[in-house]
Amino acid sequence: MVRARHMRTARAVGSALSVLVLGACAAGGPYTPVSAYEEPPAPATPAGYVIQPGDVLQVRVFNQPDMSARAKVRDDGKVSIPFLNDVVAAGFTPNALAQQLQQRLKEFINSPVVTVSLEEARPFSVSVLGEVNKPGVYAVPVGAGVLQALAAAGGFTQYASRDRIFVVRETPQRARIRFQFEELTQATGKAATFRLRAGDTVVVE
Repeated sequence: MVRARHMRTARAVGSALSVLVLGACAAGGPYTPVSAYEEPPAPATPAGYVIQPGDVLQVRVFNQPDMSARAKVRDDGKVSIPFLNDVVAAGFTPNALAQQLQQRLKEFINSPVVTVSLEEARPFSVSVLGEVNKPGVYAVPVGAGVLQALAAAGGFTQYASRDRIFVVRETPQRARIRFQFEELTQATGKAATFRLRAGDTVVVE
């Protein structure tokens, strides 16, 4: 019993130290103010993209609005399509799924033409470290900004420097981008329109 409690304590301390080390590594070095940061274009969705749970698809059947649908891929990998009910989507490319739907819809209409496009990719993960209440890794939706990541991590601690918020981005080239909280709360400007990407690390000093 005592040994198990000591092991849990050791694991907790180890996790806390890991967060501190990661935060220190991510926050160090030169930085670029967000106002001067030139954001590279977001990577395009590859032609061979494989649909996964959490993705939102737009299914269009030419000249058949009643058969068209906006559908989210459920955890079981299926989507609900008019006339076809549940269809397995996960594991297919959008083109492959469109061909499958075309074949099945032939039971209802002649020569159906189906297109499937990715409207919204599944949520992605970012790390939030430093002077936040709940440092860790969080899933955020596509289009999320720094404020959403900070909210997911429980906001600032009492020791946080609100003018020293950094986003560390490793690809395509490593960048360390500095934000001030006041900039993030503005309706316009680069800080307000900045969007996180998969693998980003948010660090509050």
